[in-house]
Formats: sequence, structure tokens, C-alpha cells
Amino acid sequence: MHAVHHQPGWIRRYIFSTDHKVIGIQFLFTTLLMLMVGGALALGVRWQLAWPWERMPILGDMLFRTDGGQITPEAYTMLFTMHATVMIFLVVIPILAGAFGNFLIPLQIGAEDMAFPTLNMLSYWFMWPAIGCFMLSFAYDGGPAAGWTIYPVLAVLPQAAPGSGFAQTLWLFGLTFVGFSSMFGSINYMTTIINMRAPGMTLFRMPMTIWGMFITAILQAFALPVLTAAGFMMLADRMLGTTFFIPGGLVVNNAPATVGGGQPLMWQHLFWFYSHPAVYIMLLPAMGMVSDMLACMSRKPLFGYKPMIFSMATIAGLGFIVWGHHMFTSGMNPIVGMTFMVSTILIALPSAIKTFNWIGTMWGGKLQFNTVLLNCAAFVSMFITGGLSGIFMAAVPVDVYIHDTYFIVAHFHYILFGSTLFGIFAAIHFWFPKMFGRMMSDRLGQIHFFITFAAFNCTFFPMHLLGIGGMPRRYADPYHFPYLEHLLPLNQFMTYAAIVMGFAQFILLFNFGWSIFFGKKCGRNPWNSNGLEWQAPSPPPHGNFDVQPVVYHGPYEYSSPVSGENDFLPQTEYMPRRPDQSQGH
Repeated sequence: MHAVHHQPGWIRRYIFSTDHKVIGIQFLFTTLLMLMVGGALALGVRWQLAWPWERMPILGDMLFRTDGGQITPEAYTMLFTMHATVMIFLVVIPILAGAFGNFLIPLQIGAEDMAFPTLNMLSYWFMWPAIGCFMLSFAYDGGPAAGWTIYPVLAVLPQAAPGSGFAQTLWLFGLTFVGFSSMFGSINYMTTIINMRAPGMTLFRMPMTIWGMFITAILQAFALPVLTAAGFMMLADRMLGTTFFIPGGLVVNNAPATVGGGQPLMWQHLFWFYSHPAVYIMLLPAMGMVSDMLACMSRKPLFGYKPMIFSMATIAGLGFIVWGHHMFTSGMNPIVGMTFMVSTILIALPSAIKTFNWIGTMWGGKLQFNTVLLNCAAFVSMFITGGLSGIFMAAVPVDVYIHDTYFIVAHFHYILFGSTLFGIFAAIHFWFPKMFGRMMSDRLGQIHFFITFAAFNCTFFPMHLLGIGGMPRRYADPYHFPYLEHLLPLNQFMTYAAIVMGFAQFILLFNFGWSIFFGKKCGRNPWNSNGLEWQAPSPPPHGNFDVQPVVYHGPYEYSSPVSGENDFLPQTEYMPRRPDQSQGH
């Protein structure tokens, strides 16, 4: 196989490109932009909780002019609804699967491109109608405000709440478009990984990044159709007069009684059947990428390669049968609740295997204390913290007490924001040289890491205390209840920390943008890594490789006694027998 050089026009090359690398970078730029949008919405939520009903400086007069520059209760519910929507559907899922999945899968398995390049292009461009629908929804009724879970009847009946009118319909269209985008990617990833691996690249020679992407694609293929179908059913309830989720005889806000016979609880089952596996869709690719980066930065083979794979597959499998733990307070049969509780607690076992294997990989290694390793170590520590708090919620008696409190908010931010985003930060620094042929500034990267790490923990760890104190989620003014008044200073401290964390991301953006043009140029393999992607030029041309790579061993041969003067052995180099093996024959 030789690199094939086409000369497409500028629009075909950079806008409507079918090259997996360009599409991956398009996803990366778009999701970083959406990260700033989602972060700004979160700061609006934090402002209200720290200084309720006070005028917001600068932005208050621009966004809430008619209300004296202060956030209204309706605007507050919109802020947390759209913050979650943007961060989940437009940042975390597409940056992992869309950006890094697209860029890395063909390179790491030795393929020229994805199996279906045009479908791959569509997976990116279906993101934009989704972004358009979500952003346009702000223009109607102040934006959707039923929460990202859009529980009926709040999200189905326009009279139920502000934002439940056309804004909610646009939100559902946005969800549909982003669902199609994910499904296109899922089909492509599975087909590419199964059929287009380089000679010698057996399944158990694939890097953990590929395993993470592969299992994630399977999760999406089986779980996403359920949410998509549920979304169409809700659209039908709103637009066609069906009553899948609308019970009969319900009076809301003095409107005429509803006609129906549907079940609001059915939405929760369908929604969480997808949305709990979605937690792993947002986590497994990061687990795979961190495993690869930790081995490289520790200069050691990955500890327990096959147990890591089986653990990821087990986590994904269990993820399909635990959705009910989000519904412990919905009135389910105690026997059913016990089943969901036990199956949820079982997830701790494969998660613990992965955690110990990451620590075992670092233990005794020649640690490279750079931005990549620091962010990877933060990923592991945040995953442990979030995982431990998750065990509390798996137990029915405890969950009933802390359900819908800030303890839950702390838990999922440690798992989905803390661990996943630190993994993403590490991945950006690690694969940036392959994307652009230049290095990012490690000094700026470490400054960004230390500020973000400290500010993150100052923001989210106190939420455990708020939750234990009984502070509920989604209340614009929780201090209306006297027993919560003493929590106001703690909320103000957390908001200061969140503001610091938000502004710290400009360091990352500056480092990213400056390094594209002025970063130190690098060769093919600046990290002395073993993966196939590091055998291609930086950045790789169309077709990726100079010659067809042939794989002789796995990607974790670091500090091997057969690697000679180097402490690494690329997958394309033949592995000679160790001296003790030669003497035995």
C-alpha cells in the first residue's frame, strides 16, 4: 500500500472532506468551541446559586435586560438544561468518539481511511443541524427548561412549564440529529476495526484506545436506537396528538384535562436504557486512551492487558442492565430495585481491576512528569473519587436519601467531567504532534493542569457536603428553606473556584492555537511510542502510511530486554527472541 495523493479543492479538502484525519480535527475544533459554550452556561448556574437574584455583572444587562440584569427562575432552569445538553451531546461524546475516534482508528490499526468515508463526513455534518436546533431553541420561550432528561409530562405538554413549547420541539430535533451523527460513526468504527486492520494486527495486538472505541461503538449501536425511537414517540405526542407518555385526565396549570392513556414512567425506562450506557460511551474511549498514554509515559508495558479488555467489555455489558438505578424513587417493586442494586454494585469489580492496572502500570516505571502524565494521573484519581461515591448511590436505602441532591451532581461531575476531561486534556497534548507536526508548550500545559485540577476539586468536592446536607438540585433559590441558608458561603466559594476553572481554559485554547503555528516542530515519533500512528509522517498525508505497515507484536513493548539501546519497540519492528529463549532451543 502506498500513500495516494489527490489534489482536491480547498472546500473539498477542508470543509466537506472525507479524510478521517480532517474530520477528526473538525470534530475537535467544534467540540472545543462548544466546551466554552457549555462552560459559560455552567457559570450562569453557579452565579445564581452564589448570589441569587443579584444583578450579573456585564452579561446580566445583555442577557436579562428586562429583568434588571438578574437571572430569572425560568432562565435558571434553562441554564442547567442547556449546560447538560451541550456538555453531553456536543462536547464529551463527540470529542471522544468523533474527534479522537476518527483521527486515531485508521492510524492505529494501519488502515488508509475509514470503511465508509462519505458516511464519515456525514457524521460530522449532521452535528451542525443539531447545534443549530439547540442554539435556535434559545430564541423560543427562553429556551427548553425541562432538564436534559426531559421527563414527561413537563417536556410533553406546552402548558406544563416555560420552555416546553416550540423550544422543546427544537431540542428533540437536535437530539435526533446528534443521534444520527453518532450512529453513522458507530457503524463506520465497527466495520473499519473488524475488516481493515493491517497484516499482523490481531485483536489482541490492538491498542487499548481501539478497544475502547470498538466497545463504545457496539454500545452506541445497541442503545442509541432506543433513545431515538423514544424521541420520535415524544415528538409524536407533541405534534401528532398521540399519547405515549401522557396520562388521561391530567390537569396542568388550569388547562383542560388531558386526553390520553400513556405512561410518563415509560419514558424514564427508555431514556435511561440509553443514557446509562451513555455514561460508558463518555468514559470507555478515555479509559482506552489513558491506558496507552500511561504505558508510554511510564516506559512500562501495560499491566494486565487482557484483563483490561475484559473489564471494559464487562463494564459495557453490565451497563445495559442497570438503568433502573436511576429510578429507585419511582416506586418500583423492591425485588426489582434489589436486582438493579446488585447489578450496579457488580460494576465496581471490573472498575477496580482497571484502576489497579493503571496504578500497576505506573508503579516502578520511569515516569515522565509532563502534562500528559499529570492529566492521566488526574484521570485515574478523579475516576476513583467518582467511582467510590457511585457505590453510595447503588445502594437503594442510601440513594433514596441522597436522590436529586448535590451529592449526585458531585458524583457525575467527578466521573464525566473530572476523569473524562482530564483524559481529553492528556490526549490533546499527546496526539497534537501527530495532528499538526508541532509540539504544544509543556510549561503552559502544566500551568493549565495545576490551576484546573485545584479549581475543579474546590468546585465539585464541596458538592458532596451540600448533598449530605440535603441541598436539592434544580432549585433557583434553595435558601428559601431555612435549613439550607448556612450553605450560601460554601456555594459562593465553589462559584469563585468555578470562575477560576473557566478562565483557566483560555490557557489551553491559547496553547492549542499558538502551537499550531509556532510550536516546536517534531518528527514522526516525539514520544518514542510503539503504536502504528507514530510510524506515519507528522501530520500524516492522505493514505496515512508510506508503505503498508506489518505488525509483529503488541503496542506495549517498553523497556524490553530485546529492544536494544532504545527502551521501546515499535509494532512494525520484528521482536527478536530474548537470550534466555534462544538458549532453550
